[in-house]
Amino acid sequence: MKRIHVVGKKNHGKTTLVADLVSELTRYGLQIGTIKHTHHHHELDTPGKDSYSHRLAGAKAVGILGPSMSAVFSPRDNLHMSEHDKYAHFVASMSFCDLIIVEGDTHTPAPKLEVWRSECGTVPLALEIDGISAIITDDEVEATVPRFSRSSLVDVIQWILTNHVHPKAIGPT
Repeated sequence: MKRIHVVGKKNHGKTTLVADLVSELTRYGLQIGTIKHTHHHHELDTPGKDSYSHRLAGAKAVGILGPSMSAVFSPRDNLHMSEHDKYAHFVASMSFCDLIIVEGDTHTPAPKLEVWRSECGTVPLALEIDGISAIITDDEVEATVPRFSRSSLVDVIQWILTNHVHPKAIGPT
């Protein structure tokens, strides 16, 4: 399964870019999945609901299946797992997707696109950490990775299609 991460510091435009990428890549006939990575501890299931009671009773995974949506909750008692194994376990439910786009998570080994805006007053991650594959910015930056203009999404899409999507997955546009 192909996976890329869209990373950047707070308020640099990660969510907007992910939504734009999903919208454009689906026009190529691709099935896109997304994962929002967070460092915060959230209770995604709702206390008092049946699914929550199932989990408290010991279920290792609890699914909710409705007419138009489904979800699976599984406790993160797998802290001993590597980040790679955590993603492999999680994306199994997205196996039909041609590409998974993860918003966030700078530490897991995977191709990373950084969104950076100088007006936010921060240094690009590409200058601080290894593993950034490309930087997306409309500002000047001296980086050793490819730079794409945020205002030219077509170039970013072409780079993703060339480097991170199996050619057979691409349909007519």
